[in-house]
Amino acid sequence: MTNLKINVDRIYDFADRKKINALQAEIDIHYRELIEKQGKGNDYLGWLNLPAETLDSPMAGSIAYEADRLKKLSEVVVVIGIGGSYLGARAIIEALRNPFEEHQQGRPEIIYAGHNISEEYLHDLIQFLNNKEYSIIVISKSGTTTEPALAFRLLKKHMENKYGNDNARKRIIAITDKSRGALKELADKEGYSRFVIPDDVGGRFSVLTAVGLLPVAVAGVDIQKLLEGAASMQQELFKSSALAENPACLYAAARNALYRSDKPIEMLVNFHPGLFYMTEWWKQLYGESEGKEHKGIFPAGASFSTDLHSMGQYIQDGLRVLFETMLLVEKPGRNLTVPVEQDDADGLNYLAGKRISEVNKMAATGTAIAHNDGGTPVITISIPELNEFTLGELIYFFEFACGVSGYMLEVNPFDQPGVEAYKNNMFALLGKPGFEEKQKEIFKKIK
Repeated sequence: MTNLKINVDRIYDFADRKKINALQAEIDIHYRELIEKQGKGNDYLGWLNLPAETLDSPMAGSIAYEADRLKKLSEVVVVIGIGGSYLGARAIIEALRNPFEEHQQGRPEIIYAGHNISEEYLHDLIQFLNNKEYSIIVISKSGTTTEPALAFRLLKKHMENKYGNDNARKRIIAITDKSRGALKELADKEGYSRFVIPDDVGGRFSVLTAVGLLPVAVAGVDIQKLLEGAASMQQELFKSSALAENPACLYAAARNALYRSDKPIEMLVNFHPGLFYMTEWWKQLYGESEGKEHKGIFPAGASFSTDLHSMGQYIQDGLRVLFETMLLVEKPGRNLTVPVEQDDADGLNYLAGKRISEVNKMAATGTAIAHNDGGTPVITISIPELNEFTLGELIYFFEFACGVSGYMLEVNPFDQPGVEAYKNNMFALLGKPGFEEKQKEIFKKIK
């Protein structure tokens, strides 16, 4: 039995129970397409069995070994990657770390590069690394994606100047394609430690490969428990496609029922600041999977209660085109109560003695009721507490639901043809060889 719970009671005014239950036959078809690997993009379904396959594999031991080696070498580890190459790892690390905890011996600070093309960011990063003992985990299937390739070129040069070529090689780990690509060739030439991105796992589904597992292991996360949580969810979801028994199928059905009821925007909101990057990972997972052929639910995100003071007005009273999925954590990880103030100048003595987590929980419940009354459907997904096991469950839940939901939209959830358009324009504008005709075409448009 999974620890994750989903509640769709607050959507029935917009997509009634009969409408959702009527989707069961459709869900059954797409569920079988997914688990039997018969649907669109079935050559990218290696993530389906990753948790169980990885748990006792030699790769898990190799990851632990390399993570320990980097911990001994480094005050800082720079993870170079973009999209799925860094978002999953960052989501897990940020969810579990104490944001105010100073660097501890044996637990390097994890920072990120290759996810933007900001001169200021890269310059300041290099200045920061001048006075730090650091290592690099560079993640790219091809090694030629502009953002990470550019960051790696700069940091590799900096590292070689700082440590010398031989010592720099010991501080770089490449996670890349098994048999081809610029990064794979460089790793072989230089003798970097190397892990493989499986051919049948796309970037946004790669968090439970070395892509995500190595950075989170370096950060001190127990990857065994993370994989156990994902494997537990995998086992649960493979039992049945019944909406009453399969939370991922219920989520896929509910969000598609709302989409078909003129609610094309989903906001994933949380009441825990550590889940900010989980929302960012989810946005990429669903946006890149479902936004095809002029279809798809637009994934947006917010962090409550902070964004209730910015986006709350629109959600309450704006266009009735969105629904919310609230991601809740039931059990707090700390214990802090509201103190009594004798003069009660702020009027908060009615909260005295209550835990902050109770106040937060009531804020979540009150928000769900208010937004629902205002015309916004609300789905709630809750996990009992925030730890490696429950995060593993949550990650696999979202991945599985994404596959089923994409098939309901009749698109291929596992490709991303649209991301090449901006790259081709950028290459042409920068004068990359082979893009001369494209450059002429673009110059006509911008004159």
